This record gives sequence, C-alpha cells and structure tokens, in this order.
Amino acid sequence: MKISIITISYNSEAVIAKTIESVLKQDYKGSVEYRIVDGASTDRTVEIAESYRPRFEAKGWQYVITSEPDKGIYDAMNKGIRGAAGEIVGILNSGDWYEPIALRIVAATYRKRPFDMFYADINLVKPDGSVIVKHSKHDRIVTSRHWNHPTSFVTKKTYEELGVFRCMGIHDDFEFLLRVRKAGKKIVIRNIVLADFATGGTSNQKNLKKSIERIRDRYRGYRVNGYSRLYLIECIAIEAAKAILL
Repeated sequence: MKISIITISYNSEAVIAKTIESVLKQDYKGSVEYRIVDGASTDRTVEIAESYRPRFEAKGWQYVITSEPDKGIYDAMNKGIRGAAGEIVGILNSGDWYEPIALRIVAATYRKRPFDMFYADINLVKPDGSVIVKHSKHDRIVTSRHWNHPTSFVTKKTYEELGVFRCMGIHDDFEFLLRVRKAGKKIVIRNIVLADFATGGTSNQKNLKKSIERIRDRYRGYRVNGYSRLYLIECIAIEAAKAILL
C-alpha cells in the first residue's frame, strides 16, 4: 500500500524542516510518496526542502517538490491531491508534524477496517509549549469539535468520487468532511495521538474580524451540504471555545 503525504508551504523556512523530519521519522515499512507543494516562496523554503532529497532517496521513498504560484492553500492542496500516486492521501501543513507511528497506524487500521476516511487524536501545541489533546469522535450531530484535519487520511478513490476542496474559504477541509458524511462513506476513527498542530495560525487568529470570517466559512460548509440553519449556533460556539482555550 502506498501512502501519499502532501505538505503545502509558502515562505516556511522557519518551520518546514520540522515537518519534513517528522515524515522521515515514520516507522512505516511500506511505500511512501511525499509531495511538497510550494506557492513560489521567496525565502529558503524550497532550498531547505531540496536538502532532504538524499535522505528520502536512501529510504526508497518518492519525493516530489513543486514551486509555483497558487490561488490559496486549498488550491495548493488540490494540486497535491490530483498528483498523488498513493492509495491513501494525508495532508500535513508546514509547521505541523506527525508522531513517528502515524503512517503505520493508518496502514494497519486500513488493513483491518478498510475506510474511505480516517482520523485520530491530535496534540494542540500552544506558543508557550503547553499541550491540549483534542480527541476524535464520530458524533451523531456532526461537528468539527471531534475532528482533526492533520490526522485525516482519505483514499484517492474517495477524492476522485466526491471531488477535491471547493476553495470557498478557510474551512474547506471541514466542508469536505461534511461531504464525506453526506455521501455515506465509511469513516474510521482511532483514539490515539498521531499528529501535532502548532496553534496561532490563520485558523486561530484572535480578533473579531477573523472570528466572524471563520464563522461564516464554517456555516457556509454546513449550508451547501443541506444542514440546518441551527448549525450557526455550533459555529459561534467553536469560535468562543477557541478564544478561551487557545
């Protein structure tokens, strides 16, 4: 089984190495393709990424780096997904990192319980170094509170059937989860930490304007998938929780 990992980057010279190192440290013995989709960085991001090529070649893993302008993070993710050669695709953004067991757990889970989508627990790492474990759960009432994109793995077949990200806003990844659920695809969850997410990025910026934008984008995902207008309450509650906890 080949697993494709996609990392999108733009002027990420300060954090890209940590992300790449976490892929190299995977204890998975199967086939891996690692694709870095860079948005034409003007710093040393691509140079740093290229410096790791010999280590990937030594492991026999496919290593692909592209650098060109894109139309935003989800456009870049879509490029990576469309080019991915693996049966299963994971997305790990610059600055985040996998636990060494991540790919092995994903592959072992798929062999026992074939899935269309998989996700697990994650460490939310705050700027002061403290950690909050965000657990995963398959809620009857769908919510992003118990879903973690950096631990998500989706079969290439599912992307081909349902399409890639719609490039509507910052919560396109959550909208894709809603699409997967609406289509009745099989989702498998493991309550084990498989990735680490550094808080403080676009999805966690603490100001009223950004919070309203995130509420709007999350709510739009619900509505285009036919969910009730009452989900606006959940969207507001998520932003309130972020303001308090992160």
